[in-house]
Amino acid sequence: MKTKSLLAVLMCSIAISCTDDTEGEVVANQEQSLPEWYYTGGELGTTHLATFNAYEQPAPAVQNAGMYQSFKNGEALFEKPFMSNNTGVRQGLGPVYIRTSCLHCHPGYGHGKRIDAGEFRTGDIGNGCLLVVYTPDDNAYVSWLAGMPQGHAVAPFKAPVDESLIQVSWHNHIDEWNNTFPDGETYELQYPEVYMPQEAVYVINQGYTIPKEYEVRLESTIGIYGTGLLDAIPDDSLKAEYARQERDGFMPLNEAFFKDGEWVSQYSNSLQGDGTKYPRRYTYALSRGPLQDAAGANAIWNITNVTRSDRRYHYLDAAGKYAEYSSKDPEVQAGFESYIAKVDPEKKQSDWWNGTLEERIKAYLTAKDLPVEMSDEEYIDLMVWHRGLAVPAARNVEDLEVLKGRKLFEQIGCAYCHRPSWTTGSDEIRDPARFFTDNDARLPRYPYQKIWPYTDMVQHKLHMVNDIRTGWCRTTPLWGRGLHQKCTGSPTADRLHDCRARNVIEAVMWHGASESDARLSVEKFRALSKSERDAIVKFIDSI
Repeated sequence: MKTKSLLAVLMCSIAISCTDDTEGEVVANQEQSLPEWYYTGGELGTTHLATFNAYEQPAPAVQNAGMYQSFKNGEALFEKPFMSNNTGVRQGLGPVYIRTSCLHCHPGYGHGKRIDAGEFRTGDIGNGCLLVVYTPDDNAYVSWLAGMPQGHAVAPFKAPVDESLIQVSWHNHIDEWNNTFPDGETYELQYPEVYMPQEAVYVINQGYTIPKEYEVRLESTIGIYGTGLLDAIPDDSLKAEYARQERDGFMPLNEAFFKDGEWVSQYSNSLQGDGTKYPRRYTYALSRGPLQDAAGANAIWNITNVTRSDRRYHYLDAAGKYAEYSSKDPEVQAGFESYIAKVDPEKKQSDWWNGTLEERIKAYLTAKDLPVEMSDEEYIDLMVWHRGLAVPAARNVEDLEVLKGRKLFEQIGCAYCHRPSWTTGSDEIRDPARFFTDNDARLPRYPYQKIWPYTDMVQHKLHMVNDIRTGWCRTTPLWGRGLHQKCTGSPTADRLHDCRARNVIEAVMWHGASESDARLSVEKFRALSKSERDAIVKFIDSI
């Protein structure tokens, strides 16, 4: 959206120096005096804006590569809703879907907002929460819903879950310290619960018997700016961080991923790609590898169910229950003729037209050769935008209270998991799905940049009440999060995986359970004076 171009900034600087040499020297000296941690995304990945559109800016790497127009084209795909029409711009929504646009989940291009108690409404822009439906005995996603359950459908199909029957409630939590610091200052803690009755599930209403009981959690979307920079961290640097933490032995690692100095499990794609393995980088669950086949590349397909050349099938449940029960539904059958006539007016797909209605509907829902709805050019533009989003520079870097907070942040141990900096490598483009080629020149790159994301890229456990599925959660990058309220319009800071923390203090204190990997740091935080705690908060909000 609104950008201050690099060219304009340079022209302004030139004009100042030509007009008044002394003033020009002052401006240059001020920039030279900025600490390196001001440049959160390095020289190639930092935007200097701290306004309401700070998360939306193209990185200098985009400008340098001449990709600005492609970036803007991708931005439009992110912002605008997809439609259920079968021709035209942003076509192909459905037949079932989660949201109509990316912006619904990422207000202001950031983290989703905390949602109010009551009905779970995903039509509201800003509700970036997704439903996590799983079986608690093994922490596995249920097979009879898609991993990210869909709450919307294009007629005659019906939504896999009825959102109007799903309720979210918020509960107060009192920790072992009675929500009180030693000096008497108090704080509040809240956590969400989700109630999804069986009547809300389409296949159960159609006669399916679930094999065992399920539970539901909320997981909010994460910020998408700077993900290209995280992709540029070398694989061997990630491995070295895991190995360092394993040697230190301060907290357990997830042995499903790493043990005895070696990867146990890595990300691969054998469906579109050749199964090459890559270290896991993205999502709370570390379910994704390189950015080109990570959450964003996947979401533009499965959130909207809009097909592209390498994803010519619908995103549905793994067990095939939705296709099975939809094909038998009399109301779906009654509307299928008019629906499929719009999808395939030339009757190119014979199995969608021949056989019983049940056979035809099932053939359509399970087809692997659906019409391509998003062009390759559009997808490339989207990934230029996704990979090209800059990170807002740190603020208040010369403020004495911020500098004090930065030092205390490290002293009490927060910087162990929220590792301040990394250095990118040559930034070789890798795509497990093999849509993009190695070192693809169509995407922006960030070679050899010192960046400041404040994450170790590793999973840890906080043992919170009503915790995230499995309890394991990748350390969330802190860069830019202090601008969340300004950029999204949210009244609260909305930190942690389900937005339960309304401010930094609440986020810190949710780290304090007796078994938490961050317990020692929280104990040290509690021992600080109020002014010292406030300094840490100001620092976190400034990075």
